[in-house]
Amino acid sequence: MSEEHLARRRQQILDAARACFIRRGVHETSMQDIFTESGLSAGAVYRYFKSKTEIIEAITTTVIGDLHLFLAELVNNDPILPLDEVVVRMARRTEAMAGPNGTIRLAPQAWSLAMYEPDLRRYVRENIANLREHWITYVRRCVEAGLMPPGTDAVAAGKALFGILPGFVLQRLITEDVDADELRAGVQAVCNAVMLNPGAAGRT
Repeated sequence: MSEEHLARRRQQILDAARACFIRRGVHETSMQDIFTESGLSAGAVYRYFKSKTEIIEAITTTVIGDLHLFLAELVNNDPILPLDEVVVRMARRTEAMAGPNGTIRLAPQAWSLAMYEPDLRRYVRENIANLREHWITYVRRCVEAGLMPPGTDAVAAGKALFGILPGFVLQRLITEDVDADELRAGVQAVCNAVMLNPGAAGRT
């Protein structure tokens, strides 16, 4: 079979799995469900993926890869973008992926499964580390540009900033009462509060 045919067949399996995951949830979806949805035999599916975990990884790779590239462009923009601008652009990108059939809906399910599936845990942990590295890079650039105080702990600050988007995802999908503009307003409010009382950041 040609490479083009193999690629189409692989995508057929991923599309079927994604539809099942969104409709039934990752945990409740069996490999048999994926066989049925794709219209392929077990042997045909297992030729491409050895397990459901491999399918989950393949689907999330597309999602995470897109976010990696998008965030990398934001944090390396010249001139440096303000924090609220970086956050709102990431949030709007996330909103676009959070519709009824949006792939970002699979993220919390993958996080949950990663808690007790070692192979998936390693994969998710690596992706979290890579995404955090973009935020750490952003903080270091801000320090070098004089936008953050000298001596700012870039690693700690990057980890804190990383936490904004997963929190946004959960609120967007579960409480459904927040959008990108409100998130931006919140970040601006926090930044303004720190600027008005800069000494508070160093007190315990």
